[in-house]
Formats: sequence, C-alpha cells, structure tokens
Amino acid sequence: MADADLGRGLLEYLRGHLGEPSLEYTEAPARISGGFDTQIFGFRLHRAPEAYTGPLILRMLGAQDPGARALREAVTQNSVASLGYPAPRSLLTSADQSVLGGAFLIMERLPGEPLTKAGLFNVRRILLDMQLRLHALDADTLLQALEREDLASVSAGGPSLGWETMTVDGYLARLEQRVAGGGLAGLVAAIGWLLAHRPPEPKRRVICHGDFHPQNILVSGDVATGVIDWPNAIVADPAYDVASTKTILGVTPVEVLGLPTALRWIVAAILPGMVKRYVKGYQQQRALDPTALAYYEALCCMRQLVRTAENRLRAEPGALNSLDASSFGEAMAARFAAITNVALALPSIKT
Repeated sequence: MADADLGRGLLEYLRGHLGEPSLEYTEAPARISGGFDTQIFGFRLHRAPEAYTGPLILRMLGAQDPGARALREAVTQNSVASLGYPAPRSLLTSADQSVLGGAFLIMERLPGEPLTKAGLFNVRRILLDMQLRLHALDADTLLQALEREDLASVSAGGPSLGWETMTVDGYLARLEQRVAGGGLAGLVAAIGWLLAHRPPEPKRRVICHGDFHPQNILVSGDVATGVIDWPNAIVADPAYDVASTKTILGVTPVEVLGLPTALRWIVAAILPGMVKRYVKGYQQQRALDPTALAYYEALCCMRQLVRTAENRLRAEPGALNSLDASSFGEAMAARFAAITNVALALPSIKT
C-alpha cells in the first residue's frame, strides 16, 4: 500500500473507530526509520479525543505476521508502563489485516532519540540501568494481563494472543514448529540441541525485552526517556535478556546497527570491550549462571536464525531487508556452533 493510501485508510478507520467524523491530520503519517520487519510512521491528529492529541506512532506489521503478535505487543507495553517503566502506551490495536494490509498498533510517541545517536560515553551505564530496572518489575503482572486479554479476545470472537509463547517452554515449542513446518532442514539439529539442554527454571523469572540494545533505548541528553520495540518480550531467566543483548551487540554487523557512518569504525573497535564490560557490570548487580547464559545465547542465536531462514526462503530475489541480506545470519550460525558444537546451514540468498 502506498503511503498516501495508507494515510487515507488510517484516517477513515480512525474516524469510524473513534466516532469522530471530523477527524483530520495535523501531521499526516510520515515514515520513521526503524525495525526490519515492520513499517513505522509518525503522525498527529486534529479534533481527536484527548488521549490521541499528542504525537503518535503507527507500527504496522508485515502481512506474514498474525494479528496475535500486535495484541501481545500492546498488552506487554501497557503492562510494563502500568508498572512505572517508560514504555509507550498502546492506544489502539487491530489484528484485522484488511484495514491497512497488516495488523497494527497506534501508540504514544515518546520523546528522545536512539541511544546510538546520542554519543558513546553513557551507553553502557544507561543500558545497564534500564535493563536492571526492567528486571525488577513483577513478571506475574504481565502474565496475568496476557491471560486476561487472551480470554477477552477469544470470548469476543477474536484471535488468541498465543501468550504461552512468552515463556521459554512455549517459545521453544513455537521455534520447533517453525523449523519443522517451514522446511528449515538445516536447523533441525540445532533445535534438537536446544530442547535437550534446557536449563532448569530460575528461582525468579523476570520480564525480558528480548531485543534490548541502544537503538531501542530513547534518550534526551544523558537521560533515558523510554524503551521501544517489544515484540520479542518474554518472561524468563534474566540471563536470557543479557544473552540477547550480548548476542546482538557482539554479532550484528556494525553497518546495520543504525549508527552514523562516521561512528562505525570507532564502534567496531570498541564494541568487543564494551560488551564484556556490560556483562560484567550486570553480573556485579545480579548473579548469572554461566551455563544458563551460554544456553540462552544459543537460544537467542536460534531465534535470529529461524527468522533469517524464513525470510530468505520467502523473499523474492533482491527483496531481502538489509539485515537478512548481510552476513548477520552466518555470524549467528558461527556463534551458535561455537557454543554448542552443532553445525547448521542457512538457505542461500536469492539473487
């Protein structure tokens, strides 16, 4: 859908949904650079209900994503926001792909810019502070909200939220289904290793963001203003979240991290040391089992490998996003093999 058509479709939908036939844009939807598998737009409304009068974000999922994902994201963001954590509140969520071509969320637009654009001096401090704050929240509040909203959605004839996938057992089961159902033969041995080496549950599970890195942390000056991009959230051992951040920062090619070009060579040089200091800094605040940390690093690699493999099989030649067209997948495969001694194979990129 062209951006202008999307803007008209969204306005028509909002007029009906909000009961405001005179609703107009103060600022029409404009693209914002962001995720690799979503489209993100900023916009503002005129003659809107009070909750919709500030800067807003439209986050639209791809046609391949079920509407349940959007519903889970909304519940997750609103739950952590209700606990005092700076996540954008979702104001409206639709699982109906016929409206805009994909399920979508409309949420508050938080102030600030990504931590990657705010300089390197405070990155480690802010990263650790915001992650430890998240892990201090009550995870049961999120699980109870997910179960409650799942029941409400199904009772109203809507989709199940599939909230069970937001636990490690449920997530592993879902990965296994995707590997088997998607014909990802090169990943079968890898999922087998993960199922056979599952560590015991920790004494206390926490809310893990699952994609916690500087591009998803907003700051104003040296103060964090919010954390965005919650589709990978899960309730798990805190080692899962640390492993995810360690994997993303340690393996993702610098050119796809959203950094200014002038900073890339500097970041490439200092990143390995920063990752080590980040993990050490977390361990100084909260003990982590080294075996569990290694396992969850392998699991986080697998999450990326399944997505990359699916996208490479699905995409038309030349149509892959920049992440999946890069060396990212092969780097994740090498890291998984280094941890587990299990070799795997990704589909080749169509040319």
